[in-house]
Amino acid sequence: MDLARLIDHTLLKSDTDQQAIIKLCEEAVKHRFASVCVPPYWVPEAFKQLKKTTVKVTTVIGFPMGYSATAAKVEEIKRSIDEGADELDVVLNICAVKSGNWNYVRNDIDRTTTAVHLKGKQIKIIIETGLLTADEIREVCKICQELEPDFVKTSTGFNGPGASVEAVQLIRQLLTDNIKIKASGGIRSREDAMRLVEAGAQRLGSSSGIKIVTEM
Repeated sequence: MDLARLIDHTLLKSDTDQQAIIKLCEEAVKHRFASVCVPPYWVPEAFKQLKKTTVKVTTVIGFPMGYSATAAKVEEIKRSIDEGADELDVVLNICAVKSGNWNYVRNDIDRTTTAVHLKGKQIKIIIETGLLTADEIREVCKICQELEPDFVKTSTGFNGPGASVEAVQLIRQLLTDNIKIKASGGIRSREDAMRLVEAGAQRLGSSSGIKIVTEM
């Protein structure tokens, strides 16, 4: 299996500098990763480095907490797309989920998904499975099934447990095949990656991409 084509080569540390982004992009081109996933501040640099390649630019929105106002997320999306982002990983408002405010959750997903799709780009809704109950995951996936983001993503990797086989399997059971799954958070080996792909993930977010694709 060509795992490289499934990996978003990720660097989201708060102290990420320009040289680190340039190196990330060079590695992504060399190993033919699906995309680089970078902070919004570094989208223009990543776009500059990758514009003549097949590697896409992914960035994060409302990251990592997800509780910023929906209008702020929409503006972040617009700015990031204008600066060169191809894919937007948008954090769900977990506070609204935990409050049972499903109208807010639906509106948040609806407005961010619409903002991305109007620009012809792809959106991944990060639902932070490690912080949700199975019933909450089911309700979020029900909303996603209706609104059709391109991906549902397991985790930010910054809050609570990361991706798990069980979470990916549950999400796969709840969504039809037109919505893909991105597993992210704690994927550090080829074995980790293979187990998540076998469970149903079609994209992997990891800062250990090189180790994953070169591991025997």
